[in-house]
Amino acid sequence: MGYTNATEVLPKTILEAVQKYIDGQCVYIPRRDDRKKAWGEETQTRANITARNREIHARHARGTGVRELAEQFYLSPKTIAKILRARSTGR
Repeated sequence: MGYTNATEVLPKTILEAVQKYIDGQCVYIPRRDDRKKAWGEETQTRANITARNREIHARHARGTGVRELAEQFYLSPKTIAKILRARSTGR
């Protein structure tokens, strides 16, 4: 998220109206609903986690235990179990 000076983008009348409420303070202006992006849409994070989870499932199917998977992927056994359950329930 970047910083933009309001004097560079807002018409003077709108700027003056905003200054009545938040003179000299920073304000966050959220995206419009129709322009919101899903989590991980701009990075490879979502794809990386999906690939990791597939690898966890594949290793588990080959017989690797939950505790060993936890050590291999630096996750808790509880998290590994949650990943395995999510796949078996269709998530």
